[in-house]
Amino acid sequence: MTLEPIQYLLGALSGSLVGFTLGLVGGGGSILAVPLMVYLVRVPNAHLAIGTSAFAVAANAATGLIGHAKAHTVKWRCGGMYATAGVVGALLGSTAGKAVDGGKLLFLFALVMVVVGVLMLRGRGDAGNPGAECNRERAPKVLGYGLGTGLFSGFFGIGGGFLIVPGLIGSTGMPILNAVGTSLIAVTAFGLTTAANYAFSGLVDWPLAFAFIGGGVAGGLIGTRIAKRLGTGSTLTTVFAVLIFMVAAYMLWKSAGSFV
Repeated sequence: MTLEPIQYLLGALSGSLVGFTLGLVGGGGSILAVPLMVYLVRVPNAHLAIGTSAFAVAANAATGLIGHAKAHTVKWRCGGMYATAGVVGALLGSTAGKAVDGGKLLFLFALVMVVVGVLMLRGRGDAGNPGAECNRERAPKVLGYGLGTGLFSGFFGIGGGFLIVPGLIGSTGMPILNAVGTSLIAVTAFGLTTAANYAFSGLVDWPLAFAFIGGGVAGGLIGTRIAKRLGTGSTLTTVFAVLIFMVAAYMLWKSAGSFV
C-alpha cells in the first residue's frame, strides 16, 4: 500500500498527540493511535492501522520512559516483572486478535475502558505507597496482572497503558505517578510484541510508523513534564479517567456499526 505525502504529515501530527498522551498518563496511546490512523490518516485496513500503531506507540512509550526515568518515577523491578509476564500474554492475544474484525475489537475495548475509568475514579483518593516494591511475596500478583493485561493488550492491538497503570496500582499499591512511569516499560514491551506478530503477517506500514514516531517524540517529552507538575494527587487520576471516558465514547460511536 502506498500512501500520499499528506498522509505521512497527518501521521506525524497524530504521533505528536499520541506521544503527549503517553507522557501524560502512561497510556491511551494505541487506543488513540488506531482511530487517528483510520479516520485522520485514512489507512484503509483496520488491522494494518493496529499493527503500524503498535510499533509506533512502543517507540513513543520508550521516549516517555526516558523522561520518567530522569524524574525517578520508574520502579524498574516491578516494571520488568510485569512486562515479562505480559509479553507472553501479548503474543497469545495478538495471535487471536488478528482473526477478529478490527471494528469489533475497538468496540469491545471501549467497554473495558469505561469499567477501568470508573475504578480509577473510585480509588483517586488513595495516594498510594511511595515505598512499594515488588518482592517475592508480591511476585505472583504482579505476574498475574501482567499476564492478564498482556493478553488484553495483544488481543486489542493496543499498548495497554489504560490497563497497566491500574494493574500496577492494584498489584503493588504504588502511587499513580510511579505507576504511570513504570507502565511505560510494559507499554514498550507489549507494543513491540504485538507489532512483531502483525509484521509477520505483513500488517505494518514502516514509513508511516516512523513518521508517527517522529511526531511522538516531541509530544512525549511535553506530556512527561506536565505529568511531573501535576504530581501524585488526585488531579492526575482524574485526568486519566476523564481521558478514558472521552476516548471510550468516541470509539463506541465510531465502531458500533460493526455489530449491525
